[in-house]
Amino acid sequence: MIIMITMITLGLTGFTGPQNAIAAWGDSVSSMPGNFTHLAAEARPGVVNIRTVKTVRDGGRVFQHFFGQPFRGQDPFRDFFGPFFGEGPAREFKQRSLGSGFIIDRHGYIVTNNHVIKDADQIKVKLANEKEFDAEVVGRDPNTDLALIKISVSEDLTPLKLGNSDKLAVGSWVVAIGSPFGLEQTVTAGIVSAKGR
Repeated sequence: MIIMITMITLGLTGFTGPQNAIAAWGDSVSSMPGNFTHLAAEARPGVVNIRTVKTVRDGGRVFQHFFGQPFRGQDPFRDFFGPFFGEGPAREFKQRSLGSGFIIDRHGYIVTNNHVIKDADQIKVKLANEKEFDAEVVGRDPNTDLALIKISVSEDLTPLKLGNSDKLAVGSWVVAIGSPFGLEQTVTAGIVSAKGR
């Protein structure tokens, strides 16, 4: 899920004693947001659902694509049964995947994860208003697992504003909005537990 971050600094300071600790904690609790409904409603039009289809050729090894090679290149099953059954015919099948993304430009540029669109034959983007579009890959970076895709639209879209990660601090509130496992427009919140990982 692509994460949209909102930084709500709690302003916790060093504790010098029990009374100061209680006062500092009490102040920060009162400054915590009551809920994230406004943020979720505001961000909703900028969050998209992405569906992809790609053709996978398995070379007769249907499950290896999903599970890799658990025996580090050796295959005891194939070693034992291979001489009796052979390799089997190469097969093709369609693999479907789901992901999330967010609009960064009113003309249809969308950021998503590279693993969502990698080797896809078809990319479909569904907006919050339920409209669907075909997308094309503009660029991708496997090292950061980010990709830029574009949809052609006749109307202006609502982009989300990118934040500055340098301003993020351990303990800052973060909100994630996306479509994990196809559950569209899911919202969750938490805090930054660590940086630089």
